[in-house]
Amino acid sequence: MNFAFTEEQEELRNIVRSFMEDKSPESAVRDLMETDGGYDEAVWAQMAEQLGLQSLIIPEEYGGQGFGYVELIVVLEEMGRSLICSPFFSTVVLATNALLQSGNAAAMEKHLPGIASGETIATLALAEANGRWDADGVAIEASGDSDSVTLSGEKMFVIDGSTANLIIVAARSNGGVHLYTVDGDAAGLTRESLSTMDQTRKQARLTFDNTPAEHLADTNNFEMMSTILDLAAVGLAAEQVGGAQFVMEMAVQYAKDRVQFGRPIGSFQAIKHKCADMLLEVESAKSAAYYAGWCAAEMNDELPSVASLAKAYCSEAYFHCAAENIQIHGGIGFTWEHPAHLYFKRAKSSELMFGDPAYHRELLAQRIGL
Repeated sequence: MNFAFTEEQEELRNIVRSFMEDKSPESAVRDLMETDGGYDEAVWAQMAEQLGLQSLIIPEEYGGQGFGYVELIVVLEEMGRSLICSPFFSTVVLATNALLQSGNAAAMEKHLPGIASGETIATLALAEANGRWDADGVAIEASGDSDSVTLSGEKMFVIDGSTANLIIVAARSNGGVHLYTVDGDAAGLTRESLSTMDQTRKQARLTFDNTPAEHLADTNNFEMMSTILDLAAVGLAAEQVGGAQFVMEMAVQYAKDRVQFGRPIGSFQAIKHKCADMLLEVESAKSAAYYAGWCAAEMNDELPSVASLAKAYCSEAYFHCAAENIQIHGGIGFTWEHPAHLYFKRAKSSELMFGDPAYHRELLAQRIGL
């Protein structure tokens, strides 16, 4: 069995990398970090119209390109490499997967074409103040019948929650967890941007006060939500691989360029060891993320266990590489002017998102029956 990327997938990588280098240099990332929206509307439109990235995994019948998850992780890896500030992860990896997994044909027909064209920015609101990513963490209540549903409660750490015009909310009803869609301008919805360590990915607190919503799907004892979170974990692992690869390259280049005591610091054994360890972790992380991407594309029985494995390993690999990059750079690596801290903060926030490595190792142990 051949797990290498095809020529078309490598060409997709090259196109996306070129686009990201042009549209998401460090200067653009720093500028967008300071804005409320956290993204460039013109670049978002170009991503949809010129590259078709938002429509990548959406079926053709809903205006998409109908590609699989392998193509998506190629794109996400390049986005992680460039730290692009955009609502792509929330819209495509979270909301689109939630709609596709719901099986609700009417909802897909209503919302997916807008996502594919770039007109709709969407997100998934799951976590609450308790910070949990499981069914027991969902406390927000849905009231009313199927024709007239309202939501009351609070959601936390909602990625791009301040800018999304479609919000998919996990809420409790009749003793179970269901998914509901809420318009971004719905009555009773209050949005508050959160001050977070990683400002390249905006998060928000959403408060619902008898906010009207439409029922999307019953999560079947959280089974559907688990699948959505597994797909999100795989996508995030791919992002982490891209970031880890870039900080490793940054560290190696600096080790070649920085001269101390008359020779490049890369010639010192301690620096060699750090770079070698980073290479080992990056290559191992790639193997985990790529295999998880294949499992997601096939939607096979291995996905739950491999998703947790990839999320745990790639989280630790990225964070360690980002930290070692700062160490190799020395004093300059700790300054605000250097980009190393941007990757360090993204690595830390990604490590905690959807559960930290310890959480996923425990989840993995449960899933394989240990």
